[in-house]
Amino acid sequence: MATTFKTLLNNDVTSTRTLLHEAIPLTGTIVSGTYLDSDGAEENIKNYAHGMFQSVYDYPYLSSSANHIFDLTVGYSDTSPLSASAETQNAKKINIYNQMAQTLVGYNDSGEIREFDRDGDFSGGTKMDSVFFINFARLLTKDEIKKGTFQLTLNVSGAYDEPTHDLTLYDTNAQNGYRVNSPAGEYGILYINSGSNGTPENQTGAGLIYYQAGIAVITSSIWDHTNAEQYSRDLGHSFSPTTGSNYFGSRAAAPHNDIYENFYDSLTSGSISGSCNGIRNRIHNIQFNNTTELNSTIYFCRANHNEFNYSSNPTYVADSKIQVKQTSLDNPVSYITTVGLYSSDNELLAVAKLSEPLKKDPTNELTLRVRLDY
Repeated sequence: MATTFKTLLNNDVTSTRTLLHEAIPLTGTIVSGTYLDSDGAEENIKNYAHGMFQSVYDYPYLSSSANHIFDLTVGYSDTSPLSASAETQNAKKINIYNQMAQTLVGYNDSGEIREFDRDGDFSGGTKMDSVFFINFARLLTKDEIKKGTFQLTLNVSGAYDEPTHDLTLYDTNAQNGYRVNSPAGEYGILYINSGSNGTPENQTGAGLIYYQAGIAVITSSIWDHTNAEQYSRDLGHSFSPTTGSNYFGSRAAAPHNDIYENFYDSLTSGSISGSCNGIRNRIHNIQFNNTTELNSTIYFCRANHNEFNYSSNPTYVADSKIQVKQTSLDNPVSYITTVGLYSSDNELLAVAKLSEPLKKDPTNELTLRVRLDY
């Protein structure tokens, strides 16, 4: 226990923040098709009795080695032309949309739930009234997704087992142009690259990525195209139920009866799990960098020339003589091995050990830099 204390002043304490990043690649083979049982069911996909979303694992989910990577679900607002009481799971799809919108978009001045907006302009931008959600596990996103690193590539045409046209979504330049008007934190707009020249089309927003929440919201309009060779640039409010991907389903669709004419057909006449199966089997790649925020407080512990030259160790003195002195004229000497940080009432809160003892006498001064991470 220390017998001499020194008060740390404001000039002796500072705080820093360090951001650590990891690259997270998720290929389509992980998301679907890798773990099939003898009946064609995907063992790394977990569906629930409530049927409101499905969970995706990187290994058969019954295994202790499995890691949850994301949840997938779909929904639309009650103002969407897709909404009708006779449609399959209509109430659940509306509830999912409303719940996510409450969390990520919030309410307007009249107390009504705002709809998702392609450009983040709540005052009158183009709305996304039917969407699918990818909720990434915290295991992958850590504290947040790094802005400007998110990419999602998926097939938007052809049969589920014969893709003919890829589309990539980017949060282009989000590190400089992210939005902050969300109750869930910061978010960016996902822009489209149709695959023709590899350059994102900055004027074509097709979704939103919420960085702290780790949620991607993608408009259903990405599946609305005129043919396999040309992706429609018209991502307006309307939809075309007679166009879109043919035979929208999964690789394991036949034995599970979840093949639909197109994505809009799956949204209306199909179950949520059936739509999720079709989306998963058209995901070719997801990649982003996560972020771990490391906050630190740094204490500069200064020992001036006339401080800490003696030790409180009982063996330091014998017969009223300092053991490390050879003659009475020698300077007192101590060796610093440990720094203790105490509260205002002298309770020990943290201990820092030095890699080797430091000699301290009246002829030198020391400044020890102690970093406390949290």
